[in-house]
Amino acid sequence: MSEIGKLYIVPTPIGNLADISHRALAILAEVDLIAAEDTRHSLKLLQHYDIQTRLISLHDHNEAQRALELINKIQQGLNVALISDAGTPLISDPGYGLVNQCRAANITVIPLPGPCAATTALCAAGLPTDRFRFEGFLPVKMQAKHQALATLLLESATSVFYESPRRIAQTVADIVEVLGAEREIVLAKELTKTFETFYSGTAADCHTWLEADPNHQRGEFVLMISGVKVNQSEVSSEAMALLTLLMKELPLKKAAAIVAEHYSLKKNILYQMGLDLNQ
Repeated sequence: MSEIGKLYIVPTPIGNLADISHRALAILAEVDLIAAEDTRHSLKLLQHYDIQTRLISLHDHNEAQRALELINKIQQGLNVALISDAGTPLISDPGYGLVNQCRAANITVIPLPGPCAATTALCAAGLPTDRFRFEGFLPVKMQAKHQALATLLLESATSVFYESPRRIAQTVADIVEVLGAEREIVLAKELTKTFETFYSGTAADCHTWLEADPNHQRGEFVLMISGVKVNQSEVSSEAMALLTLLMKELPLKKAAAIVAEHYSLKKNILYQMGLDLNQ
């Protein structure tokens, strides 16, 4: 019986083809099979680096069936690399089902570090990075999108989303409506490419910028939303003591409302401080 193979998770460039590691190129050349989100797209990368490894498709519509096929091949001794169209597989891209089933089958999964649009944008955005939440793409339908954005009303961490060029202007308009015109956001587009652009300002400013020129809406976007800035100096030690006491007996939302009314403070500030206390 042949030795069982391995699954390699291989990040690929998000724009600039030079942003691929020597190790990634070596793995792609050495494995028996490469599972790609779009084989036609990935073939261009392989041809650029003269890699002859056979490609097989793995995308949202065939992952369930393809995962079983690939696991069978790995168990027979083949080594497989998983790539997406750009960036790190599984990060808003297919692959979770395959990786989950491989681990359940005791197949070794080896991740390679590499490009990721979310972290690439975040590190240059000028927003806090000590805490952030990555949410992938917002829902398409307006009601669901507004509900998703509403969860950020009291979020103190930076929130990171991906967005398409055809939806970016409407999404920023929705941020203005749900989170307020003054919420600070940063737009990053065409990352690592010739026309890489970062634009930051209030949600209202960013929406105006997007609408000012159709070229501003071109390219894939990373949208970053600043967290709520909590000014703890507004809250006295007495108010905090009461909040801490009430939190032991009441839901945080109710406790924050009582303390806010008693001390004439903002409920959202107390709510956020209560969340921080529970961490």
